[in-house]
Amino acid sequence: MKRGSEQMNIEEIFGVRVFDDAAMKKRLPKKAYESLSRTRRLGEALDPEIADVVACAMKDWAIEQGATHYSHWFQPMNNFTAGKHDAFLSTTGKDGSISLDFSSKALIQGEADSSSFPSGGLRATFEARGYTAWDPTSYAFIKDNVLCIPTAFCSYGGEALDKKTPLLRSAEALNRQALRVIHLFGNEDVTAVRTTVGPEQEYFLIDKSVYDKRKDLIYTGRTLFGAKPPKGQELDDHYFGSIKPRVAAFMKDLDEELWKLGVYAKTEHNEVAPAQHELAPVFTTGNIAADQNQLTMEIMQKVAARHGMVCLLHEKPFAGVNGSGKHNNWSLTTNTGMNLLEPGETPAENAQFLLFLCAVIQAVDDYQDMLRISVASAANDHRLGANEAPPAVVSMYVGDEIENILDAIVNETSYAGQEKELLKIGVHALPRFPKDTTDRNRTSPFAFTGNKFEFRMPGSSASISGINVVLNTAVAESLEQFADALEGSKDFEADLQALIRSVLIKHKRILFNGNGYDDAWLAEAERRGLLNLRTTPEALPYYLADKNVALFTKHRVYTRTEMEARYEIHLENYSKVLNIEALTMLEMARRDIMPAVSSYLRELSETATAIHAVSVTADCSYEESIIPEMSALLGDAYRKVRSLDEALMGAKTVEGSQALANYYRDKVFSAMAELRITIDQLETMMPSDKWPVPSYGELLFSVR
Repeated sequence: MKRGSEQMNIEEIFGVRVFDDAAMKKRLPKKAYESLSRTRRLGEALDPEIADVVACAMKDWAIEQGATHYSHWFQPMNNFTAGKHDAFLSTTGKDGSISLDFSSKALIQGEADSSSFPSGGLRATFEARGYTAWDPTSYAFIKDNVLCIPTAFCSYGGEALDKKTPLLRSAEALNRQALRVIHLFGNEDVTAVRTTVGPEQEYFLIDKSVYDKRKDLIYTGRTLFGAKPPKGQELDDHYFGSIKPRVAAFMKDLDEELWKLGVYAKTEHNEVAPAQHELAPVFTTGNIAADQNQLTMEIMQKVAARHGMVCLLHEKPFAGVNGSGKHNNWSLTTNTGMNLLEPGETPAENAQFLLFLCAVIQAVDDYQDMLRISVASAANDHRLGANEAPPAVVSMYVGDEIENILDAIVNETSYAGQEKELLKIGVHALPRFPKDTTDRNRTSPFAFTGNKFEFRMPGSSASISGINVVLNTAVAESLEQFADALEGSKDFEADLQALIRSVLIKHKRILFNGNGYDDAWLAEAERRGLLNLRTTPEALPYYLADKNVALFTKHRVYTRTEMEARYEIHLENYSKVLNIEALTMLEMARRDIMPAVSSYLRELSETATAIHAVSVTADCSYEESIIPEMSALLGDAYRKVRSLDEALMGAKTVEGSQALANYYRDKVFSAMAELRITIDQLETMMPSDKWPVPSYGELLFSVR
């Protein structure tokens, strides 16, 4: 495969930095390999007797690849990854000689300071001990000459302090209940059901030289000020357009790095906004997909730096420009290769498909609040409902054909089916091909797209673990209810039909195939009783609703204590993000922007005075009109700076994490919005060389 002037052999480089199945099969004794393979495929308990063998083989492989250190690589509750680096180094005697060592204990268990990561009160400052535990269901890999071992992270008391542990628990819960249901249809050969996930990663690329001049981008990841440029995305000329040479070089380099790490990077293209792009991988199991997406975000930023650019992963780096999401494509597959959400040629007659479809419909309706919470953040609040992303209301799109089938079931009428027709383009030379029976709907938050569901609400910077924890657990609950109802049935076919119909009657409100951007839909959603949780502080109280606590504790995904901790972490993060943004606004306004405006006003005044000194009849209408206008705006900016400062001071008196988050949303954020209006107006009046920070035009069109 050629990209640019170089030739890459994908087959040769793919996975070379991963201790994957092929590497394990080659290096492990047959017994150890088969034991570890069963753990990976079927979720069987890890045999501790093979740990020494695996550790030795993993170390030898890593050293051959140039690794000098190893690290337990984990995902704390801050959307980032963490780990410490230990050398493969051990002293062998009094003479100081050394050997390269990596024991089974080092592989299986590590230790980290649990009080230094977000814990939501689970760990006090003086309670430091936490443990990392090897996750054998995900592959070890080499990054920066370090053997990275995917691990779970828990406190001294065993509470989950990470994103991975609940994801693994939810996968087990889903597997248990899905097997019960799949066996009802006679599929006794199925021994495991797993989710497959493909996250579409959106991002912006800007030149580092302009990034370095924007404190707001450096401190917060988004622009806090910025007037609209003369050209944005009005011409619809960027999406799927020609990729600029620097971006193409970045994408080539990124692909190579990701392929070496075993990431199935497949599709890349320009997104809608200027400087916006997307990377989409091939589907893989949910746990590995979550690990690989964290890696992808890290590698994107590193590769961008090599090319003199910065990769922005914030959900809304530029106001008035499309934000970035991360569509979570989710499906269910068996160890035998069956996709349980595949409708087949005759979906109306595919009872197994219809039952699993109903499980998802019921789950999304019953736990729409938790799905909203799973994508809630201060950053994503800017994006949801902004006519560029799904609204904050959770709904499902299933397409016309599936909806007609479901209507026929509810109404107990026959469904004749929908024949495929050839798509006629009107040019004889072009081939004809079968037209899909259903169009797509890009405005739907949760859309069925043929054999999977695409959850479009997640933001670009988020970990996909929390999203899939909710999906897995909610669907597991539906499947458990279905299995309880059908196991032992005396008339399976009749009871199955009745169950499907009752689920559809109860939960049909969640189905909506129309325009999610239309204000009329919000009114309709309210009429249907669907939630419209517009902001993070508005959504988070639902986290501890009795039904939600009951769901996660019942399926052993979270304890109540772990849920309470995560609720606190979400609230704390929201308030801290807005606090950092507000302080950054004050810094930029006071130290950079307002002094620049004042200096320009002085320059204008001196110019007008000098002109009048030469001729009292000279026309100084420009100076004489703009000075009072800008002076008034500068005064207004000063007053709004003081108001924002006072709002921040007021936050110190607010008690309780929920009350504080509400305060930041209602008082601080509104004061920030008011200050921005004035500053952005001043930008339009200042000469470009006098404005102290790069403009939106310079940022969005900096990469050529």
